[in-house]
Amino acid sequence: MRQLLLAALLSSLLSLPAAAGEAERAAAMQALEHPDATLIDVRTPEEFADGALPGALNIETADLAAQIAEVAPDKDAPVVLYCRTGRRAGEAQQLLESLGYRQVINAGGYSELAPLVDAD
Repeated sequence: MRQLLLAALLSSLLSLPAAAGEAERAAAMQALEHPDATLIDVRTPEEFADGALPGALNIETADLAAQIAEVAPDKDAPVVLYCRTGRRAGEAQQLLESLGYRQVINAGGYSELAPLVDAD
């Protein structure tokens, strides 16, 4: 089931407008194909409760350093992040990279991703 959810998100990321960044979209696509990929929503629990991408874990950026080893112990496995607009995901990306994670991708904002996933 996880593979199907990630495939739906992957398909959706391919449909994002060019403003999302071609390189980031391609990186997210490749990352989500990896069986060990982790999808993390860094929004607040309240935002997450209002809707989240299928298969996403909810870990706020402030809690990420303390919890990441538990959910993504392999620093070489892909970690795909999103939030409301992409800003917090960018901060989380920098944090994870500083902790030694090598494949961290900011997929952007939930409001742009959700309709694409729901359409699939």
